[in-house]
Amino acid sequence: MGNVLVLDLSIRVLKNLLDFILREFGKYQLYQCILLMLTAFTTGMHTLSIVPINGIPNHRCQVPWLENGTNLAWDSPTALAAIPLNPDGTYSSCLLINPTTNLTEACDKWVYDRTHFKDTRTVEWDLVCDKKWLGALSKSFFMLGVFIGSFTVGYFADKYGRKKAQCWTQTIQLIISIGIAFVNNYYAYLVASFIYGMFGSAGSYIPAFVIAMELVGPSKRTSCGLVFTVMFATGVMLVALWAYFIPSYVTLQVVIGLHVVPTLSLWWLIDESPRWLWSQGRIAESVNIVAKAVKFNGGDKVDRAYYVSKGQAQTSTTETASAGGFVDLFRTPRLRKRMITLSYTWFADSIAYYGLSLASDNMVGNPYFILFVLGMVEIPSCILVILLLDRTGRRSLTSIMLLLGGVSCTVVAFIPKDMSNVITAVACLGKFCVSGGFSIVFNYSAELLPTVVRNCGIGFCSACARLAAILCPLILLLDSVDRSLPTITFALAAFTSGFFTLFLPETLNKAMPESMEDGENFGAGDTAFNACFSKKRTEDYELANSK
Repeated sequence: MGNVLVLDLSIRVLKNLLDFILREFGKYQLYQCILLMLTAFTTGMHTLSIVPINGIPNHRCQVPWLENGTNLAWDSPTALAAIPLNPDGTYSSCLLINPTTNLTEACDKWVYDRTHFKDTRTVEWDLVCDKKWLGALSKSFFMLGVFIGSFTVGYFADKYGRKKAQCWTQTIQLIISIGIAFVNNYYAYLVASFIYGMFGSAGSYIPAFVIAMELVGPSKRTSCGLVFTVMFATGVMLVALWAYFIPSYVTLQVVIGLHVVPTLSLWWLIDESPRWLWSQGRIAESVNIVAKAVKFNGGDKVDRAYYVSKGQAQTSTTETASAGGFVDLFRTPRLRKRMITLSYTWFADSIAYYGLSLASDNMVGNPYFILFVLGMVEIPSCILVILLLDRTGRRSLTSIMLLLGGVSCTVVAFIPKDMSNVITAVACLGKFCVSGGFSIVFNYSAELLPTVVRNCGIGFCSACARLAAILCPLILLLDSVDRSLPTITFALAAFTSGFFTLFLPETLNKAMPESMEDGENFGAGDTAFNACFSKKRTEDYELANSK
């Protein structure tokens, strides 16, 4: 742990520099955060673009003796007469009745309902029926890339800098997000989807989020972090709008990719995190950025020489701080337990969040409208969180949102299928709660983890969330066994993560830990249960003394 230790006096110098001279939030922080939030916007677009691009329209078997070279309408009564019924009374998507034997048999050609999904990769490659799992596999490969990107880019950001990680991922994201549109081989598409996932989602979102969290003061972290979530949701909504107006998935993918172009300006317009530079022993660079920020904010001139000499004097007596790694996250007992809890919370929350999002093309109704609404409900969810988070605290509100999300998912599982509007409404309520919990846990994790491993820690937690996202398309395949199984799985995940969150310490109005020692000592013995018992003992004591 010695190679990641920063002296307490050195940390106080940094805190004085950031919290008293730079202040909680000024024009400089606003300017930097607006630029960084462009990343959250494009991340939302890329992450949920797989829904319309790989959308699965309603389909039935082509009837060879009726449609020799010409497709009848998807719902043609003549064609449907040759299609058997499912036990629930709907027409089969994968079978037809052979007029010679009068037996049902599988087909190898399909007719698609192009009312909503006119041109998707699913339609192009016929990824339905016995090949439906190939469509789910392509989504899982994307999420596998997100998983690897979350961890590797997070480590890169802690090792070599937040800005480098941010800007390189944005550059690669632009190239791959446009290039993947022209991949016309399924197996090449799997590889491209993996790379797209690495740089198109959490790999670019996390460094930007961490820079913002390290620039603003404690009282502004909640609002700043949650605006990132709002921008992500706005990206999802814009994908739904573009998909509605652009029928070709190739054109749609190119349009989505072009939204990354403005973010290339971040190479020149954003600064490295001064907290990270300080933790690396790069005192002069850190002070120069803070001095620039103070000037931008209209403050008094910073005495660079004073802070540089003081910072160097304090750090010279110890080994220069360097970024911690994966092992450091689990080296000490309290931080280890905290990481396990956070990792599971991210994993379970992601199961529910992405499960409800990816299920939008399976819900009855216009899939673009449903995707738009599922993105839109995140905005009032974030507004509610902003209003409540600094009053209720992180721990209790996260737990409540996740538990309510679990209740909503449970209700969805048992609503009759013909009540499509009710299913959509309750699913949106579940997304409202789950996305609220997800938005809090980003801030919560940043406030719980020390600076020297913050990006790595959030990257690892995010990787656990992406591991869950990898499983989501496969979990959705369970609806072929029982329609309620996927939503029951999402409900269990939300319930358990809401419960385990109660064992984390509260971070409201507390300084972020800087060194590994800070991280280990932070919130020792603080759980929701201890807090309740302590409060009860205090109330009993006051009541006894008042008699």
